[in-house]
Amino acid sequence: MITNLKYSSSLLGAAFFLIASCNTKNKNTNNVVATEVVEVDPEPEIDLNNKKPISSPLVSHIYTADPSAHVFNDKLYIYPSHDIVTDVPMDNEGNHFAMKDYHILSMDEVGGKVTDHGVALDVKDVPWAGRQMWAPDAAQKDGKYYLYFPVKDKKDIFAIGVASSDSPVGPFKAEEKPIAGTFSMDPSVLQDEENYYLYFGGIWGGQLQNWQSGKYDPNAVEPKDNEPALKPLIAKLNSDMKSLADAPKKIDLLYKDGTPILAGDHEKRFFEAAWVHKYNDKYYFSYSTGDTHLIAYAIGDNPYGPFTYEGVILNPVVGWTNHHSITKFKGQWYLFYHDSLLSGETHLRTVKMTPLTHNADGTIQTINAYK
Repeated sequence: MITNLKYSSSLLGAAFFLIASCNTKNKNTNNVVATEVVEVDPEPEIDLNNKKPISSPLVSHIYTADPSAHVFNDKLYIYPSHDIVTDVPMDNEGNHFAMKDYHILSMDEVGGKVTDHGVALDVKDVPWAGRQMWAPDAAQKDGKYYLYFPVKDKKDIFAIGVASSDSPVGPFKAEEKPIAGTFSMDPSVLQDEENYYLYFGGIWGGQLQNWQSGKYDPNAVEPKDNEPALKPLIAKLNSDMKSLADAPKKIDLLYKDGTPILAGDHEKRFFEAAWVHKYNDKYYFSYSTGDTHLIAYAIGDNPYGPFTYEGVILNPVVGWTNHHSITKFKGQWYLFYHDSLLSGETHLRTVKMTPLTHNADGTIQTINAYK
C-alpha cells in the first residue's frame, strides 16, 4: 500500500472527510455504525525512501498496539491492546479502534522467542463493560498480578477497570465495577518502592475534556489555545490494588520557565499515553502528543510532579497513533512502541521494541523509527 515508499495519510484511508459514528451497535463488530460526515485529522507524512525500520514486529500473527512492558521474575512481559479488523470508518473519536480482548506476550531474552499466551481477558467477561478495550497496563504485588484497563461502559463512557490473576499471563478475573473515581483512559502504574501510583487520561476519544467540571459533560470542549492544556491525572492505589487511596490529582506539565504548557502547543501538550519511569532518582513522565504524533517527556522530583518538559523520545511513526512504554531489562533500557507499517492500516498496528539511551546529563536520546 506504500506508493514510491512515500507514506501519507491517504495510504491509510485517512481522508479529510470520512464517516463518523453514532451509538448504534453493529452486530458483527460490536462497534458503532456510520451516520455522519466529519473532518478527520491527518496522519503524519513519513518519507520512507531508502529507509528501513529499526525494529521488527514482536509478533505478526495478530495485531498489537500500546505496549506496556514489565519485568516480573526476570522475564519480560508485554501487555498490549489487541487490534482487530473492522469496517468502522476512521474518525477523530477512535471508533475504528475496535479492540475486544487482551493477549499477553512474554520473552526470556531480547531477540528470543516471543510467546503469545492467548486471551487473558475478554470484554464479554467484564460485567460493566460495553465496548472498546483500549491500552492496558499491569502491576505485581505479593505474588498477585493486576491488569488495569480502560473500556467504555454500557453508556459509552470510559472508566478504568481492574482484573487480577495468580499468573502474569492470566487469565484475569475482572472486578464487578470500575475503579471508583476513575474516568477517561490509558491507565499506567508506577511502582515506587512500596507505593503504587495509577496515571490516566486522554483527550478527544479518551473523553478527558468531558470531565473538566468534575462530572461527565458530553458537550464540554478543550481549553482555548492560550489557556493551560488539559492535565493527566495521578492517584495512589490502596493496598488492595483495586481502589484509590486518594482522589485523583491533576499533574502539572511545565515549560522550563515554570509556566503551564498551553493547549495550543500541540508539540508539547499532553494528549494520551502517560508513562512514568524512574532513573537516577528522577521521575520521567512520558506521553503522546496526539495529532503531532510525538512521544515527549518531562522530568520531575516526585511521582506527583510537577514535570518540566525536556524533549522528544520518539519521532512520528507510520500510522496515526504513537503509544509507548519504557522499562529496563537485563541491564538495558528499552522503548516499546507500535506502528502500522506491516498492515498499512492505521487501526492495525504491531508492537516493536528498541534500546533507549539516557545521556550523562539525564536527558534521553531521540529515536527515529526508520533509518
